[in-house]
Amino acid sequence: MKINWLELLLNNRQSAKHLAAANPGLIEAFSGLNAAQGSNGALDAKTRELIALAVAVTTHCEGCIASHAKTAYEAGVTAAELSDALGTAIALNAGAAYTYSVKAMDALNQFSQD
Repeated sequence: MKINWLELLLNNRQSAKHLAAANPGLIEAFSGLNAAQGSNGALDAKTRELIALAVAVTTHCEGCIASHAKTAYEAGVTAAELSDALGTAIALNAGAAYTYSVKAMDALNQFSQD
């Protein structure tokens, strides 16, 4: 099933108004965090959006994908650049599965010795 990313983004933003009304301090703090992100200027907008999309994929956040894909497009991110960033996310997820597989094997081995 193809996701309508623009609709998802607009729905999330509309629904967020309810959370903002119920807890304005939380939303103010979240907005401040987002505003401060990248404020030292060490990374350009394209790089920040590539990182954001790789993290969004890793954390399975569809809202983040929608928001940052739009911003990445506006920052001039190309399909080739995004593909490289997503390749890193794929490799790190595989690495995490490998690392936790080693932990699972270690746990089984410990229980088998008791």
